[in-house]
Order: sequence, then structure tokens, then C-alpha cells
Amino acid sequence: MAMRQTPLTCSGHTRPVVDLAFSRITPYGYFVISACKDGKPMLRQGDTGDWIGTFLGHKGAVWGATLNKDATKAATAAADFSAKVWDAVSGDELITLAHKHIVKSVDFTEDNNYLLTAGQDKLLRIYDMNKPEAEPQVVSGHTSGIKKALWSSDEKQILSADDKTVRLWDRNTMTEVKAINVAMSVSSMEYVPEGEILVITYGRTIAFHSAETLEQIKSYDAPATINSASLHPEKECLVAGGEDFKLYKYDYNTGEELESYKGHFGPIHCVRFSPDGELYASGSEDGTLRLWQTTVGKTYGLWKCVIPEEEGAELAKARVGLPGTTDEELEDLGSENSDSIYSSTPEVKA
Repeated sequence: MAMRQTPLTCSGHTRPVVDLAFSRITPYGYFVISACKDGKPMLRQGDTGDWIGTFLGHKGAVWGATLNKDATKAATAAADFSAKVWDAVSGDELITLAHKHIVKSVDFTEDNNYLLTAGQDKLLRIYDMNKPEAEPQVVSGHTSGIKKALWSSDEKQILSADDKTVRLWDRNTMTEVKAINVAMSVSSMEYVPEGEILVITYGRTIAFHSAETLEQIKSYDAPATINSASLHPEKECLVAGGEDFKLYKYDYNTGEELESYKGHFGPIHCVRFSPDGELYASGSEDGTLRLWQTTVGKTYGLWKCVIPEEEGAELAKARVGLPGTTDEELEDLGSENSDSIYSSTPEVKA
């Protein structure tokens, strides 16, 4: 009997969660930022979902959010025609970058010196974080609003996606290297530096391309329209979510469906693996962020594996519990569990 997946539900947003991003692993653990149409991006501890703070200052829906690698700075992209850079430790707003239309995407370079932005005005902008008041470098060429723009190949290149086109740009010459067209509107894009892989979703398709050449490596079709997909850091599996409220987990090498869960009470807009690959986060139209175990039953974060102590007890009867919760509370976790989990942070015993 398969063990039941028990997600951690992170409440607090009042509108759909449309983007999320993890930091790298830092001396203080790792962190996750969520972008929401309520205009109030939130920072949380990545392995537990514990709320750390909310970035206040945007006057419209926030469409994109990211953290720099050590989680000291955050950047957000919003419908108020601005991108903002924040101190992720204090929560203070550091820089506001005015745009001429809705901003959809933000991405820091590894050294934090530059910020890449993109949005509805069809332009890529590169801001120097040491001289934020200076005019940004601008790259034009997209024919519709840009949904995502990411640094790639040690920041020598830029990947960007508009409605049905994915483009690869040379950073130094600011010129287009290659463009590919896809059959349906691009719903998400993830860059995986290890192996230079680009994950693109459109319609029911999850496609994997070389980030250096845009040549397709492989693609899989899901049972429903997919809004987002993420590749495990070890490239063992991938997760995807979309319009049917479900999360799907596939074997990356074979495309076999390994698991599927009714994940939310609305379409899933974004999914991402944590930097250690132990969990993945999903954000939904239902306004929640949920954390899911990659390996169900493993003791990690707030999850504690409970094995019956009777001799000869079947391992199959093992269930995943959260410390300090009763069976009745566990039954309720699928809907709304944050109050019972976060009212007092339990000790997690290895």
C-alpha cells in the first residue's frame, strides 16, 4: 500500500499564487518566496513553510518573484508597472525600477550585480544594481508580452519566452542567437544550470531543451493542461501541475507517471523543487502554497515517519505524521492545516 502524501499548507495570501522561487541552501537553511495577485509577496522558511515576512509596497498584482542565491535580497515584478528590489532580511524596499507596462519576470545574476526584467512591453531590461538610477540596457525583438526571462550559461546568455516563442540571446552582443516556436502558449519556463536544461510547458506538453542551443532533448504529455513543471536537482523525476488541480510526478528518464495527487482547490499555477530536492512547492488559484515530500514517509522538516512498534508490523502500514497532530487533525490536513502546524513549532526527532 502506498503511503499517503500529507502536504503542508501555507496560508496568508488572499488571491491566487502565481509564482514562487527557492533560494539556494544558506547557513540558515533555504527560503521560498511567493508572488500573488494580492500584491503582497511573502517569504517563508523553505523546509517548514513558516512565514517570515511580507514585502509591502506594490500597488498591484505581483506576477513574478525571486531570491538571490544567499536569500539576502528579493526581487518582484508587478502590475503597477514596476519591479522592486528588497532587503530579504529586514523586509525593506531598496530600489523601485519604473517600467512602461506590467512586469512579469525578474532574475538576479549569481553575483547580484545585475537584475533582468521583462514583461508586457516586449522588452528585456538589464539593470546594474550598483547604479540602479542609470538607464538599463534594453533588448528588443519579442513580438508579444514576455512571460519569463532568465540568465543562463554563466550569464553569457539570456532565455526568454513570449506567447508561443522561446528565444536565446547573447549577453555581450545583445542579439538573438536562436528562436523556437511552440504549438501553444508557453505557460512556464525553468532553467536548470546543472546540465544546461530548459524546462518549458505549453498545453499538455512538458518539454526539455538544451539551454545552450534550444535543441529539444525530450518531451512528455500530461493528462491535463499544465501551467508549470520543475525538474528534480538530481534529474531523477519531475513534477507538474495545472488546470485539473492535480500534481503529477514523472520519471524523468522514462516519462512514466509515478504519482499524482489532488493538490489544491483550484488550478495550480507554479511548482518548484527545493534546492536539496527533498520537497517541492506548489502555488494555486486557491491562494495557498503547499509543500510536498519528494519521498513520502521520510523524516524531514515537519514530517515525521511513524512506524508501528509491534514486532513484525508491516512497513506498508507506516504512515506519515506531523509531530503534535492527532489522527483527526491529519484527516483535515489536505484542506487547511497551517493553523494546527504553525501554532507551535514542534521538535522534529530524527
